[in-house]
Amino acid sequence: MLLGIFYLGFLSIKINFPSVILYILFGVVLADLLSDNEILHFASEIGIVLLFFLLGLEFSVNRLGGIAKKIWPSGLLDVFLSLGVSMLIALGFGMNLFSAFLIGGIAYATSSSITAKLLDDKSRMANSETEFILAILIFEDLIAPIVIAILIGISTGGSFEANDLFLLVGKVIGLAALAIILGKTLFKKFDKLLDKVEDEDFKITLLIGIAVSYGGFALYLGLSEVLGAFLAGMMLAEIGKIERVEQTVNPVRDLLLPTFFIYFGTSIEFGNGIPMPVFLVVLLLWSIIAKIIVGIIGGRWYGLSKKVSLRAGLSLCARGEFSVVIASVATGAVKVMGGIYIVAAAFIGMLLFERAPAIANKFYGKKKPKKTDLKVPGE
Repeated sequence: MLLGIFYLGFLSIKINFPSVILYILFGVVLADLLSDNEILHFASEIGIVLLFFLLGLEFSVNRLGGIAKKIWPSGLLDVFLSLGVSMLIALGFGMNLFSAFLIGGIAYATSSSITAKLLDDKSRMANSETEFILAILIFEDLIAPIVIAILIGISTGGSFEANDLFLLVGKVIGLAALAIILGKTLFKKFDKLLDKVEDEDFKITLLIGIAVSYGGFALYLGLSEVLGAFLAGMMLAEIGKIERVEQTVNPVRDLLLPTFFIYFGTSIEFGNGIPMPVFLVVLLLWSIIAKIIVGIIGGRWYGLSKKVSLRAGLSLCARGEFSVVIASVATGAVKVMGGIYIVAAAFIGMLLFERAPAIANKFYGKKKPKKTDLKVPGE
């Protein structure tokens, strides 16, 4: 499996294709061999916990407040269109409320890993729309763990009533409040402790231990381990140099995270063909349209021009890691459909990202370079 991960990772660089999709397809191919493999499942759980832990490191409390002030109107529009309307479409196709909410969650979050990689690969990091795109990704990264926590709570709790929802939201708020308090008190001088630990092996056990422990505490409360890991990262976001934490944890995350996508692929069974093909096509079309609308309208709210807003919307269509995490909660036909949707949406999203500048130029015209009146010396 590790040799396969290496080859597919190398291949993804050569053909400029997301490795996440290749790992899922690898899992589909190995489904009969690795179905319900406990070692693979354990490795995948640690990998996804470390992904969310490192993600949480990017969000100090002050940074969250600054981003929220500027991006919240566009972020809420994104929640309504990508999650809410997708959920209504699923209900219209006869799904129950839980399955519809799950489908809405799958269709909601843009892939942070695919989008960030494409921004870098296509040399668009300095573009005017990039700040808006990254702000939307951050907003989604905050909402998606809460969606996951609610889905985990519903899927494991049997009957689920309004009081249960309030209790679940209360647990999420309490867990987040505890993380903020610990970050401001116990972990405020954590960087000094890291300076005293010279052996990298001990640093790895300490940092991964924090991530897994808080993730386990979240599980104990009936929430998602990824939410706990995300909040564990937030606890350490207040320290002076978070890159030291990232440098220590990144290699372990990079080793184990592909196993999560492979494990997800092994859980997809195509024995009965593609389930609900009409609904799948409608969901794909709407999810693309929704992100383009978020770019066009939300970008204007953010202060971008019409052309740049369209370019931003076309660059937000890929789905990836969050959708995979949410789809892993599903069972049966919904899980199979979710897997097909993620692969298709990621591929279409990549194509739209690559063509975004050309499409925007076609609609609004290419900016002509200003002519300068050059004078020959001595004239």
